[in-house]
Amino acid sequence: MGGDFDQERRARVHAALGDAARLSIVDRLLLGDASPSELQALVSMPSNLVAHHLRILEEAGVVRRSRSEADRRRTYLQLVPEALEAAVPSANWQAQRVVFICSHNSARSPLAVAIWNRRSDLPAVSAGTRPAAKVHPGAVKAAKRHGLPLGSHTPVHFGDVIRAGDLVVAVCDNAHEELTSDPRRLHWSVPDPAASEAAEAFDEAVDTLTARIERLLPALRAG
Repeated sequence: MGGDFDQERRARVHAALGDAARLSIVDRLLLGDASPSELQALVSMPSNLVAHHLRILEEAGVVRRSRSEADRRRTYLQLVPEALEAAVPSANWQAQRVVFICSHNSARSPLAVAIWNRRSDLPAVSAGTRPAAKVHPGAVKAAKRHGLPLGSHTPVHFGDVIRAGDLVVAVCDNAHEELTSDPRRLHWSVPDPAASEAAEAFDEAVDTLTARIERLLPALRAG
């Protein structure tokens, strides 16, 4: 692990992972975020047991919480990848295509496609739950700064795009909470760069999406 992890902290991480139930939680959070109630349903555990295991994982620095941008009363659990150097996902997910979805399909989801296309031959497209009229200028500029082939994308509705065999990845809280529940869909809680419109916010979104995609790639193969 990195230099920030001393022997005692590494021992706490290994101790936290030394339980089958907690490993199942970590396995689920490895590729996508989940609220406590979503996680409870996904791992089929009573709420008090999920809370107990999450407390141990949080104290060990394996998972952390972030507050939803859509419903501020709601929180999501995220894996801390730095704490799991050896936790590389195996290629056990299949998809014919990846569909990245955000609410307006104007920044995060088209940027995700551009990043994905630089790293994988598996096709990827993007869509929105409430498509904007055009791609956000901040996303266009960020794509140029990072050398990403954004192209002449026009935002589209997800209902016109999704088909059987797709792996859907919601890259914003609003889109995830607007879509119907689906255990096969992944959720990445990526802050909306358009909320501030600062160039740094769009650059941070690109960095976050790049890191998430790098973690997904080894786990996904063409189906």
